[in-house]
Amino acid sequence: MSKPSEPILYSFSDSGTLIKDLAAFIEKAQREAIADHGRFVLALSGGSLPKMLQALIGNENIQWEKWRVLRTTPLVYFADERVVRLDHPDSNYKLCQDELFSKISGTSKPNIRAINIPHIIKKALEEETSDDGSPKRTIQTPQEIDDFLKDLPGWLLEELSNEYERDLLGQLGRSKWPVLDLILLGMGPDGHTASLFPGYPWQPEDEGYWVRPVENSPKPPPKRITLSLGAINHARKVAFVATGAGKQDMLQRILDNQDEELPSATIKPETGALYWFVDDAAAGKTQYARTQFSP
Repeated sequence: MSKPSEPILYSFSDSGTLIKDLAAFIEKAQREAIADHGRFVLALSGGSLPKMLQALIGNENIQWEKWRVLRTTPLVYFADERVVRLDHPDSNYKLCQDELFSKISGTSKPNIRAINIPHIIKKALEEETSDDGSPKRTIQTPQEIDDFLKDLPGWLLEELSNEYERDLLGQLGRSKWPVLDLILLGMGPDGHTASLFPGYPWQPEDEGYWVRPVENSPKPPPKRITLSLGAINHARKVAFVATGAGKQDMLQRILDNQDEELPSATIKPETGALYWFVDDAAAGKTQYARTQFSP
């Protein structure tokens, strides 16, 4: 196995330039993927990341129609998702819709693969039928769904994770690992990324799973699903976006010290490339070599 390539660090003096050049980077990754295999498969995190993608809106070089295979086939996935209603304020799906995808005009929009909440509601009700075969309860109103998801048993959380993985398998083929064209990640102040948290049993290689359930996240909401470390590390490109002085210490530990107690430091694409898009405030302590961005 070849050694993963070294991270490439781009540091920007202001957020406007970072946002503009990040869009140029995504456009290039899209162009290369479409030229190679006719489509572009992307995974996104939530948090502050979707706001950093605003330069994609109205960008005539972005071929949204290629961010899928067929009109009914989703090609935008989530690197992680909170197990909440899709219209809940904590939902990464809602965040990405509000900040990015709802603002794309025209009909050539990417389809977004959300977690399948109706699937696990159906599974739960099937397990709880009365003697006459009728459901023992309803799970329909927002409050009923919230209550159901809050107390979601582990087997249903596992089923939700497996269902998301099955969709990836159907799209990307039944190889050992998925190969997404680009995964865009953020980094938390504790060094977590996606829903891989320090101290949580997320390694090594997640025993071959592409998607894993997280039952007791240290950051609310506690129930989540996440791409596994192995799945992330088999992407063609992975790019972190981190801004603000609050990220200085973690960025130094990751890039200078390679502190693998931090999940973000274990992101090392095996055959792909790793990039960091940061502002000068976030890069204030790291001595890692900067690279001048060139689209």
